[in-house]
Amino acid sequence: MGDARRSRDGRAAAVVLTALALLLSGCASMPDDGSVDHVDSSHRADSDSQVRVFGVSPQKGEKPQQIVRGFLESTTSDEAAFSTAKKYLADRTAAKWDPFASTSVVSGGPSPGNARRDSGGGSGFSVQVTGTRVAEVDESHAYSPAAGDYSEGFHLSKEDGEWRIDQLPDGLVLGESDFQRIYRPINNYYYAELGSDSESITGGKDVLVADPVYLRRRIDPVTATVQALLDGPTGWVDPVVHSSFPKGAALARDQHLSLDDSGALSVRLNARGTMVSEARCVRMASQVLHTVQDQASAKVTKVVLAGADGETQCERTREQAEDNQPGRLNGRASRQYFVDGDHRVSSFDENSEDPRPVQGALGEGETEMGAVAVNRAEQEGAAVSRARRSLYVARLTEGGELGEPVLSSKAKRENDRLTAPSWDGLGDLWVADRDPDDPRLLRLAGGKEKPEEVDVPGLGEGERIESLRIASDGVRMALHIRQKDGSRTLKLGRVQRQGTAQDPQVRVTALRPLAPQFEDVAAMSWAGGSRLVVVGRESGSVQQMQYIETDGSASNQPALPGINDVTGVAASEDESKPLLADSEDGIVRLPPDANWKTLTDSGTSPAYPG
Repeated sequence: MGDARRSRDGRAAAVVLTALALLLSGCASMPDDGSVDHVDSSHRADSDSQVRVFGVSPQKGEKPQQIVRGFLESTTSDEAAFSTAKKYLADRTAAKWDPFASTSVVSGGPSPGNARRDSGGGSGFSVQVTGTRVAEVDESHAYSPAAGDYSEGFHLSKEDGEWRIDQLPDGLVLGESDFQRIYRPINNYYYAELGSDSESITGGKDVLVADPVYLRRRIDPVTATVQALLDGPTGWVDPVVHSSFPKGAALARDQHLSLDDSGALSVRLNARGTMVSEARCVRMASQVLHTVQDQASAKVTKVVLAGADGETQCERTREQAEDNQPGRLNGRASRQYFVDGDHRVSSFDENSEDPRPVQGALGEGETEMGAVAVNRAEQEGAAVSRARRSLYVARLTEGGELGEPVLSSKAKRENDRLTAPSWDGLGDLWVADRDPDDPRLLRLAGGKEKPEEVDVPGLGEGERIESLRIASDGVRMALHIRQKDGSRTLKLGRVQRQGTAQDPQVRVTALRPLAPQFEDVAAMSWAGGSRLVVVGRESGSVQQMQYIETDGSASNQPALPGINDVTGVAASEDESKPLLADSEDGIVRLPPDANWKTLTDSGTSPAYPG
């Protein structure tokens, strides 16, 4: 009874330190008889940010299945080094178990099965832990959808008279709700590898690309964020970005980083991190500033990088770091574009509901248009003819001429011809020809050079690009793909630019699935630095619109209000801009904190610059 009393007293102390709410939503129930029953936390609601969750130590006399269940529960705590979870492990096992190797996310939470005695008269037990896998987070904190079964064996033996786990896989297994409570998505920022194309714009070597990762919310978040940045880009994006931090750069020891009262952040680096020029140090500071700002609740006013001895190497203020602002190639997006009822390219001012045709030939209507894209500077437009056969590029200025089409499709059917085009922030124009006899992705350098075919090695036989949207940074492309069976999926490809200006070699590689929960995707658009808005249907469900992160995880953005029969959607990488959609009610707009509002009932193909 004394042991149970001591356990209860320790747990009560933890509750007083955190909040009384922990008893209602936390780690364990406390029956009157003094025994402890572990409770599955996988369905726990997201806790208030001030509530800390701590594990419950193993109790005397617990059986093997109870030990495994208690261990799984204790790994959902807010303890930095999983000290309570390690109490469920044999001493030698606790010393070598690596909880940070990976994280398996399972729907509904992990389920420990019945304990089975070792065969051949052995004295140990095995417990199989199972679940339905949803995703994996690797050691570099990168999330990836991973549907399938989870099944891992945990072996137990007695140590000092009590059952302890002596064999288990490295890493964690968490239910979805616990994962969402414990982890937070942030963006690390690295510089785009644009090859010779970086010379096409001013500051082309300073383009920052978002690399989403998941970090623990409450365990020294600023320090963990900077450390993750120093570890380098995740595997998928690594070939198309680089870090200014030299290899081997790390935080100097014994630091717990946080913003001071003025919003400044001081970071001490090891010797490898400070063996750089001042110019390179400034680029490093810009990476830190934008990465920390992505997860900090307060404004980061300045980043100071110093050596281990505290001597300042360089600093970068918020204003100075605007030269490297993520998404700066997106432009201002001052207008919203569409094809009106007379098949002219028209536009709305940002806050206006009064459309007018654009200046130049695209707004005159002599050639009927079916889809439009406007470059990020809003000086030039590209439009596909109404029958989707021809692509035209023209200046959006008075007197601008249409000229001959820059590209034509030979396909017989309209739905097999050209997709809507898309501009990156370098000024290149991208479009796909869906011709069944010759499906291909094409790039027009500068929006005017001869179309060059771009290889997409990840496309399978019978698959083709139904629509595309390239990010402003020019190294990530969202591809709406029609499968051989007619279903439509969404994938993200990385744009690798090699070769020279005279002999460019561009490919879209490493296609990764997005929105796997949708069995059919109807439309998509970029809606942030690492976020897309996607329209699709889950199996047996009605059409819905969701935000999806570029790693395939669900966004933490609020749910979008429903809308019927959406065939197109448009958003901006500037997240303050409202959504546009092409629906059965015409073109509608979703202002912040409001519902959809009809802009015009006779237009199609809504588009932001890009």
